[in-house]
Amino acid sequence: MVSSSARRLSSALITAVSCAYTVIALVYFLQGPLYGVLALVVFLVVVGVHYLNMRAGLRGGRPPAFPLTVLLQVVATYLPDFLLPGGMSALTTPLLAGTLLVHLPLRWGGAGVGLIMLYEGTQLWFGPHAAHLTLFYVVTVPTTGTMIYALVRFTRVTAELEQARAELADAAVLKERVRISRDLHDGLGRSLTAIALKGDLAGRLIDRDPGTARAEVGELVQVAREAAQDVRQVARDYRAMSLAGEVDRAVALLESSGVSVQAHLADVTLPTRSEEALAWAVREGVTNVLRHSRATTCTITTSLQEGAVRLELANDGAPPDSGTDPDPDPDSSPASGAGSVSSAGAGFGTGAPGAGLVSLAERAAQAGGTATGSRTGQGGFVLAMEVAVRREAVS
Repeated sequence: MVSSSARRLSSALITAVSCAYTVIALVYFLQGPLYGVLALVVFLVVVGVHYLNMRAGLRGGRPPAFPLTVLLQVVATYLPDFLLPGGMSALTTPLLAGTLLVHLPLRWGGAGVGLIMLYEGTQLWFGPHAAHLTLFYVVTVPTTGTMIYALVRFTRVTAELEQARAELADAAVLKERVRISRDLHDGLGRSLTAIALKGDLAGRLIDRDPGTARAEVGELVQVAREAAQDVRQVARDYRAMSLAGEVDRAVALLESSGVSVQAHLADVTLPTRSEEALAWAVREGVTNVLRHSRATTCTITTSLQEGAVRLELANDGAPPDSGTDPDPDPDSSPASGAGSVSSAGAGFGTGAPGAGLVSLAERAAQAGGTATGSRTGQGGFVLAMEVAVRREAVS
């Protein structure tokens, strides 16, 4: 993974810098074996503790023994000044500056780096070192510390971006699953209902009116082919629908089922998303009329109202619980309420929302509108959807 590669690269660079600074301390062997061994021990302790601190920082956390590991690095950095001639902290304080910046809030880490620079500058200025060498060691503290901090931040940001990318990919997969589930429910519901109705009708007519039965079977085959086409369209995310075409199919299906239909569509040119939302509403509404109602009449109308187009699909045979799809999606979140429910989230009518009605509310919201469902005073049911329409689109 990208974050693992970045972490390994940053760890290698920080380790190389740590060794490059502290290995210089081995020149103390030139002043005697005791000084050399002591300097070697300090070298191993500083590099080891610094590695523990940086390893935790690169992984986005703190060492298990924090803040003891930071204090240990401070002691290992400054204690040799009292044991070795010439002061060894000038070689190890740049690493300490990186640790402070990584593991402390920036304001405290920055203050700590400032104190380190002040201490080293004072110590070296009054020592045997030349002014330019003193300046070099002092400037090395913030530059090396900042470089270490930048490498750690680079690794952390890389990991965060990788995690965000994975979450976006998961969200995209979930969104596609929801789309396929919604479109299969909305698209195949009408077709499967029509197939069942025409199959039942053909079965009843096959003995007394074989000609009509054959005609019904032929229409059943055509509806089955349309259902297969719907599945292919869902698979390739092509769902362009015509409101007029969907209304024509709805009228034919309802009339073949014995329901008297009147359709009145306003002469309005709609944006694609709005027209598709209304077409899906017609399909879902007709499916519910055939499945769940005892309707004998049905009306489908559209009208222009203040920059929005309103679709109403009304029937006179509402079931006992009109607003509820008897076969709700088990993954849908139930919502209680009565009467009319907007597309803000729940369903229509009373009881828990059905998957089809919830999906209509979502489609309406995507088209800048709302969807509601409610009983009428005459024992019927009205499914209504309003979608946005541009003023200049009205013909």
